[in-house]
Amino acid sequence: VQLVQSGGGLVQSGGSLKVSCTASGYTSNQLAISWFRQAPGKEREGISCITGFNSTHYRDSVKGRFTLSRDNAKNTVSLQMNSLQVEDTAVYYCAAAVLGRLCTLRRADYIYWGQGTQVAVSS
Repeated sequence: VQLVQSGGGLVQSGGSLKVSCTASGYTSNQLAISWFRQAPGKEREGISCITGFNSTHYRDSVKGRFTLSRDNAKNTVSLQMNSLQVEDTAVYYCAAAVLGRLCTLRRADYIYWGQGTQVAVSS
């Protein structure tokens, strides 16, 4: 599975950005996609995931602000990020794994990773 990310960038606090992840090499409703982020000096944390059956899960810190969606025709999963805060500044990574009907926010569960995309939020 190859994952190619796009989007991200710089925005002021309260603004919006979208990051996307396009998968190739494996298409199945068993493929879970998750988004992680890593801020400088911090551990990589899972923030949202979507199952092959389009069930979504969110970390509490992004619930109500971030929305994950999947376009099966384009093999693309997009993370729409609204009401961005300075604390959301990080490198964002998508990741994939064959997890059946599940998805998780555990880094150890994922073996395929995108290249990373910088999201910067200024005050």
